[in-house]
Amino acid sequence: MSAQCADPWEQRKLGDLIEINSGRDYKHLENGGIPVYGTGGLLAYVNEALSYKKDAVGIGRKGTIDHPYKLKAPFWTVDTLFYAVPSSQADLDFVLGLFHRINWKSKDESTGLPSLSKKIINSVPIMAPLFQEQQKIGKALSYCDSLITLHRRKLEHLREMKRGLLQKMFPKDGESVPELRFPGFTDPWEQRKLGDLIEINSGRDYKHLENGGIPVYGTGGLLAYVNEALSYKKDAVGIGRKGTIDHPYKLKAPFWTVDTLFYAVPSSQADLDFVLGLFHRINWKSKDESTGLPSLSKKIINSVPIMAPLFQEQQKIGKALSYCDSLITLHQRKELASMVNCLQIGGGPINPNRTAP
Repeated sequence: MSAQCADPWEQRKLGDLIEINSGRDYKHLENGGIPVYGTGGLLAYVNEALSYKKDAVGIGRKGTIDHPYKLKAPFWTVDTLFYAVPSSQADLDFVLGLFHRINWKSKDESTGLPSLSKKIINSVPIMAPLFQEQQKIGKALSYCDSLITLHRRKLEHLREMKRGLLQKMFPKDGESVPELRFPGFTDPWEQRKLGDLIEINSGRDYKHLENGGIPVYGTGGLLAYVNEALSYKKDAVGIGRKGTIDHPYKLKAPFWTVDTLFYAVPSSQADLDFVLGLFHRINWKSKDESTGLPSLSKKIINSVPIMAPLFQEQQKIGKALSYCDSLITLHQRKELASMVNCLQIGGGPINPNRTAP
C-alpha cells in the first residue's frame, strides 16, 4: 500500500454507498435509442430513461440475483432489476467490485423464485476505503474489464472466422469442390465414409493406474493425470461415446481416454486437423439412435458420408484450421489472464460479465 492510501478501511453497510432504485415496466413506451435492461441483459430500446445521467449497478430483484453488472446512463430497467446508484463519495467501479464479491444467493430469503429486497441489499456489511482509494481500485478493475471485453470480441471474431472457413473450405452438400481453395488444387473431392480416414478406438477405466504425467480425457475434457497411455505417439480426435456426443476435440499424444470417449486416430493418408474439421461439420446429435442418454457407436461414426480431397490438400486445409485454433486458444488465455488480474486486484471472486451486454 502506498503512503497516499495508508488509512485503514472502515466497516460500513452497502447502503451507505448506494441508493437502490426500482425498475418499471416499459411496454407503454415508444421505440427509441435508450436501452432497457433485465436480469439477463439488454431487452429492448425505448424513448425514455429511468436514469439519464447517473451510471449504476444492476442487481436482480427476482430470478437471477447473482449477476450484477454495470449500467451506463441513459438506461431503463424492468421491475425484476434494481439499479444501484453510487453516492457522491462512492466510486462506481469500486462499488461494482463490492457487488461481485458478495454471495447474493446466500441473501435469498424466498422459498420459491430467488429474490432480493432493498432492505437486504442495503444491510450487507462491507469494508470500504476513502473515496480516493476507491477511485484507484475502481480504475484498475475497469481497465481489467476493458481488456476482458477486448479479448472476448477478438475471440468471437476468430470463432466466426473459423466457422466461415469450415463452410467455404469444404464442399456444400451435393457438390464435389469447395468455394474456397488453395492454389494448385483442382481435383474434385471424393465421396467417402468417415471410417475410411480414421480408426475408432475405445477408452477404458483408469482408476487402477497410478498418478503420473499423462492426461486422462472424458467428454468434458481433462479429468486426471496417470502413469500410462492408450496412445503414446498418435494424436487423435476425441468424440463422445455416451453423454456429450457433439463436442469433438483434439487429443495430443500421449493420452488416456475413459470409456465414454472414443478416440479416432487418422490413417496415414488423413491429416489430423482436416479430420477434426470434418468432425466439427457433422451434426452428431442427428446420429444419436438411443432413447435415453445420447450415444454413438463405432458403426455409426464410421458410416458417416464425407467428402475428402487428396492428402496434400487435406494438409493445407488442416494447417489453416489449426492456425485459427491457435489464435483462439491464445485469446482465451489472454482473457483468462485479464480475469485473474481482476481477481488479484479486487481481492475476491469476480463475474466475467461485469458490464451490461
